Amino acid sequence: MYGLTRSELLLLRRLDTPRKVQDYLDSLSQNHEPKGDTCYSPRTVMREKRAHCIEGAMLAALAFRLQGQKPLILDLESTRHDFDHVIALFKQHGCWGAVSKTNHAVLRYREPVYKTIRELVLSYFHEYFDKNGFKTLRRYSRPVDLSRFDKQNWMTNEKHNWFVAQHLVEVDHVSLLTRPQIATLRKADPIEIRVGEIVEWRSGR
Repeated sequence: MYGLTRSELLLLRRLDTPRKVQDYLDSLSQNHEPKGDTCYSPRTVMREKRAHCIEGAMLAALAFRLQGQKPLILDLESTRHDFDHVIALFKQHGCWGAVSKTNHAVLRYREPVYKTIRELVLSYFHEYFDKNGFKTLRRYSRPVDLSRFDKQNWMTNEKHNWFVAQHLVEVDHVSLLTRPQIATLRKADPIEIRVGEIVEWRSGR
């Protein structure tokens, strides 16, 4: 199925709930890209046992696909002074939730309690800030159904899925804030900044 091996299918089918998908991503080490930028396919992530956000999101989307859901990912777009973040979307009990691969104490899993995708995205707003405490989340992409890339073998590609990353840059994004709102944002508190510095996987681990 989908060009996956028996062992890959067995692993992914064990991830039959969003909680199990998130637990699996948490067990993977952080991909610090020691040999240069990567955009691993789910196959490569399972083999290398490491991932960063878009790589983890694609693997989660594949697991959700095997559960009968659409393989959806979404880009959280920041200011140019910060980094974007990519999450995998799922729907349960009529509400949206998200699975997230991150190395930090924030921007993590979201329970499926959000009626709209905008509500879910806004749940990340207050913890999305740079090292100086400036809140940086500005826009989010329309959900991207990864099945559009089936002919490019996004699930099993032995190279890199740069075509997915590029599409996330180019797809329509929705603004979260008005200019007056941005102008009056309060910086994160010092204790929030300290918490944001906590990492799960140190470079080299």
